[in-house]
Amino acid sequence: MQRRKFIALLGGAAAWPLSASAQTPAIGFLSSRSARDSMKVVAAFGKGLEEVGFAEGKNLSIEYRYADGALDRLPEMAAELVKRAISVLVAVGGSNAAMAAKRASSTMPIVFVIGGDPVRLGLAASLARPGGNATGMTIISADLAPKRLGLLRELVPSATTLAALTNPNTPEGRGQASDMLNAALALGLKIRLLEARDEKGIETAFAMFSQDKPDALLVASDPIFDVHRDKLVALVAAAAIPAIYQFRDFAAAGGLMSYDPDIVDAHRQIGTYVGKILKGAVPADLPIQQPTKFQLVINLRTARALGLTVSPTLLARADEVIE
Repeated sequence: MQRRKFIALLGGAAAWPLSASAQTPAIGFLSSRSARDSMKVVAAFGKGLEEVGFAEGKNLSIEYRYADGALDRLPEMAAELVKRAISVLVAVGGSNAAMAAKRASSTMPIVFVIGGDPVRLGLAASLARPGGNATGMTIISADLAPKRLGLLRELVPSATTLAALTNPNTPEGRGQASDMLNAALALGLKIRLLEARDEKGIETAFAMFSQDKPDALLVASDPIFDVHRDKLVALVAAAAIPAIYQFRDFAAAGGLMSYDPDIVDAHRQIGTYVGKILKGAVPADLPIQQPTKFQLVINLRTARALGLTVSPTLLARADEVIE
């Protein structure tokens, strides 16, 4: 009898660590981008968690899902994460990920980073008081298309015909197409809208340039273009077309220029939001954040290769110049 009691007690003791492990919160991380493309923002997200007392592998576990630009995979991935024992679902890489998360659950806390308007997309009642189960940050990158167009025209003042590359499969892409068209018309410029839903679509768009080459190119904000960043920059270089992109990584990869909000800091901020929710805060009461800092990056090496002269005024306004 004593031996049986000892074994029973031993079994109970062995169960203690499992019980403690079960109490460790887990979160789901859903991204429309690739794992390779997300390294910087995932690191920043981790820093945000650490600011409020959480660290992956210590008192928190994270389930990662990357769609690699295949937006049709997002609903299934979101539903699969919701079925797991997670406390918060993080959705990044554009509105498609956030909307997939929202459709997967109307009760699980959701924290997102998107480029569009969360109110117009039905993700929140208002920016100040989201009111539902979702909050996060809009980097309003999709609303910056007219600003990018103006910067591109400033760098290439002789341009009269432009091309704009967008993805019609995303709310941001559809909105930017309209914004870019209106902005071009206001400047008296001709603009040709090209659509690309995937890598093949990008290649098809650039094949058209061999017959009808524009004076400059505006690449819209879209996770598809992030996933295929290196190829996109290489195609632009081969076509020898001045182009402006959404994020600094494009300029660092050889693109001419970029203008964007601080996407890395945006992910740090949502990391703090996730930590606050794990400590008891509710998404309905956490205001949706917006960026306050934007950065203009100019790659002088690429400008010289294209035979462009960057004015001292534009150089002075740049936050970073790549020599």
